[in-house]
Amino acid sequence: MFHCVGLWVVPTPSIGHELAMATDDLFSAALVERMAAQAPLAARLRPTTLDEVVGQDHLLGKGKPLRRLIEADRLSSVILWGPPGTGKTTLASLIATATKKRFIALSAVTAGVKDVRETVESAKEQRKLYDRGTIMFLDEIHRFNRAQQDALLPSVEDGTLVLIGATTENPSFSVNGPLLSRSTLFRLRAHTPESLCALIARALNGTPATLNEDAAQHLINQADGDGRSLLTSLEVALALADDPEREGMQYQVTLADAEAAVDSRVLRYGPDEHYDIISAFIKSLRGSDPDAGLYWLARMITAGEDARFIARRLIIFASEDVGLADPLALVVAEAAARAVEFVGLPEAQLNLAQAVVHLATAPKSNRVALGIWAAMSDVQERSASEVPIHLRDAHYKGAAKLGHGKGYLYPHDAPDGWVPQQYLPDDLVDRRYYEPSQHGHEAKIAARYRRVEPDSVET
Repeated sequence: MFHCVGLWVVPTPSIGHELAMATDDLFSAALVERMAAQAPLAARLRPTTLDEVVGQDHLLGKGKPLRRLIEADRLSSVILWGPPGTGKTTLASLIATATKKRFIALSAVTAGVKDVRETVESAKEQRKLYDRGTIMFLDEIHRFNRAQQDALLPSVEDGTLVLIGATTENPSFSVNGPLLSRSTLFRLRAHTPESLCALIARALNGTPATLNEDAAQHLINQADGDGRSLLTSLEVALALADDPEREGMQYQVTLADAEAAVDSRVLRYGPDEHYDIISAFIKSLRGSDPDAGLYWLARMITAGEDARFIARRLIIFASEDVGLADPLALVVAEAAARAVEFVGLPEAQLNLAQAVVHLATAPKSNRVALGIWAAMSDVQERSASEVPIHLRDAHYKGAAKLGHGKGYLYPHDAPDGWVPQQYLPDDLVDRRYYEPSQHGHEAKIAARYRRVEPDSVET
């Protein structure tokens, strides 16, 4: 388990301070300061330089591609794809301060084709009159339908607009192909525990508040990689722990404050519980108990277990314990795993629960698993067997002279689509790796297998 200790950073200027320094009007400056002080913690801590961005080092580290494009003011149209709270809007605001181009921000939630057309016309005027380009930031671009996205295409294609689209959904499905092909895709990653810890340290720096280890760990676990969610919960926890009568005095945010802030009780979930609970989970599914499966799933999700880990175990289970007794089991498990990636928690708990119930109630067979394990054992313990000559590649020049392919029988030429023929090497010809069970769909496979399996085969 990650421990959030000993990580402190240099204080960053507040939004109010930056805005106040930009105006000569003392009244306006004081008003901006008051408004900034009342802004949510996530807004007050929004970075003002690339160096202040926490996380995304693969894009914004020294010499990394996106940083170089921003600093050189040579950014072409891009799509920023990443989970909530990973800094997409922050990046857009930093680009706005770094570019000499005109910057316009729209949200696909409230904007429509009319707004896009007005922006395009305005961009054309800027280029014509002032030879100045325009960057349009479109937040939640996946909310635009195909027609709305098509309205952007001509102006992006001819360079009238440089588009920065931000989305939490896979652009391959949510952004039109032509628009996506004219944009560079940058994928932002969910915050790691280390980067979330750095955000906590930044938020506490310069305040009389401290955070004990259990409280920090709970907030990090519940944030699920979302920096904005973390700071929102931390702000509530700070308010709960603070005593207005002791203004300026040091105080500590406890686990109870953190639990109250996110309305979630901490469950004991150390390394032992991790392995014991996943063991109970898999054994419950193998034992066809959907109720127990759902309970252990709920325990893991509530304790902050990585949903991708759960999804991976379901995919493995679908082939190892269900197999061909229910061929759809693997499809359902893989679909749940994709939902975890594209939807994320908490909503993806529904997709995981559906997969759990399906796998628990499905007929069971481990014959596929036994088959591959037996085959792997033979490959590893025996010397390599030669490919029978009638199965060898006969397509290259000279293969026929070597006898490759001679005697091979083409199954599709047979009335039943099957012919008796040796496919295993000579020294393994009697081996049987896959023995279908009588459970579920595999019973049908077993019946078909018995009809076509010969007592002897031609070589």
